[in-house]
Amino acid sequence: MKLSPTLIELVVSDMPATLAFYRRLGLDIPADADTEPHVDVALGGIRLAFDAIEVILSFDPSWTPPSGGHRVALGFACDTAAEVDAAYAELTAAGASGHLEPWDAFWGMRYAVVHDPDGTPVDLFAPLS
Repeated sequence: MKLSPTLIELVVSDMPATLAFYRRLGLDIPADADTEPHVDVALGGIRLAFDAIEVILSFDPSWTPPSGGHRVALGFACDTAAEVDAAYAELTAAGASGHLEPWDAFWGMRYAVVHDPDGTPVDLFAPLS
């Protein structure tokens, strides 16, 4: 069996807040999507989907949110180390929860982590050189 990954799905509790967060990261999400229970956007060969909790419960009534820590993180590449710092500052100024302020990681990257409105970690990174 050969399967191809085509979709990453996030379950969200506040669609407009979540979509606003990901728009700030540069995703092209139409404004009228804020009122939809399911939204997906192309990421260049793969799609990122956002589903309201109600959508998940409609076909899996036993679903509960994970607890005790995150199970997935998303990563967004920046062109420069300075862009990591600027993205972190812009996102946290707009209300995103900063988890790890920008630092120079031992693996040769400038790195930072913010949380989206549902607590999903979003890594921001760029090569140091």
